[in-house]
Amino acid sequence: MKIHKQDILKALEHITVPGEGQNMIESGAVKNVQIFGDEVEIDITIKNPSLQARKKTEVEILKIIHSEVYEKAKIKINVKVDAPSKPQVNEIKGKPLPGIQNIIAVASGKGGVGKSTVTANLAVTLAKMGFKVGLLDADIYGPSMPIMFDVTHEKPLAVTIDGKSKMKPVENYGVKLLSIGFFTEPSQAVIWRGPMAAKALNQMIFDAHWGELDFLLVDLPPGTGDIHLSIMQAMPVTGAVVISTPQEVALADARKGVAMFQQESINVPVLGIIENMAYFTPEELPDNKYYIFGKEGAKHLAEDLSVSFLGEVPLVQSIREAGDVGRPAALQTATPIESAFEEITRNVVQELVSRNKSLPPTEAIKITTMAGCSAVNKK
Repeated sequence: MKIHKQDILKALEHITVPGEGQNMIESGAVKNVQIFGDEVEIDITIKNPSLQARKKTEVEILKIIHSEVYEKAKIKINVKVDAPSKPQVNEIKGKPLPGIQNIIAVASGKGGVGKSTVTANLAVTLAKMGFKVGLLDADIYGPSMPIMFDVTHEKPLAVTIDGKSKMKPVENYGVKLLSIGFFTEPSQAVIWRGPMAAKALNQMIFDAHWGELDFLLVDLPPGTGDIHLSIMQAMPVTGAVVISTPQEVALADARKGVAMFQQESINVPVLGIIENMAYFTPEELPDNKYYIFGKEGAKHLAEDLSVSFLGEVPLVQSIREAGDVGRPAALQTATPIESAFEEITRNVVQELVSRNKSLPPTEAIKITTMAGCSAVNKK
């Protein structure tokens, strides 16, 4: 069968360039198509620097040509990443939080997906790996970290640094921790409007002596709202991790969470998605997996959004029990749970290293209000 260049170009019109909203022909991503008998060589250029975007594009090209043009075609794809030579935002001069190398926001579009549990286990796993770790519990209305770290009765102490009084974070399991839960009674509801919540967060961020940290994890509340904008206004978030369960209701909100970070005015790189409660294995049937909330939903969402899938956490009773007694499950040695969180944590670190090599530092954002509506801009 003779392959025609026009048929190849027509087939490529069905593929959308990752993150650009146009098909490959409209966007000019296809630079050259050469045909030698049943061999097709295609040169393309994309702007998305992630490995996932590149792989997804290559797979879609192979599929569409084999299905629409010639199923036995031998296809070679040359992908070039055309990242902007100059960053779209200005690099920050100095660090708003001296001594902190990386700030990772952990978010979920929907409540109840285990975001705080995953964050706590990520933190202790990073500490076990030898990193210096801090954790800011920014879930103002539902702080749970004091319980998960068994420090409900602790209070941050005051220390004097360069003549100024600062809060010293509470520390356990090698993780430095601050939470609004340290300043309220367990039965006390936090009934604050946005500005009051933002002020409390700023105090925990800037009036604290975090010291030298490789990672500061920020446990955000569910959804996309005031607290999220306040955090990203206060400090430059290096990257974000989104937590979801496999069910469609959670995935719909997780998609919104990813979209929030990817907005041009916010522009926080999404390191990837973690699937929590991925499956259930009964103790008496160790070889069985029951996909109670659906199968691989978060993995498929990550592929669809061209972000990394960082791993899955099974639905295990001991994870819940460990959190309730204040000792995160990842601290248990030689268990499948420890292995799962180690793999996820390694993937997070790997994505962060890749992000820091290929992208400029993230900026804090500036929020202004005009005529009753919010506008978000870079500082």
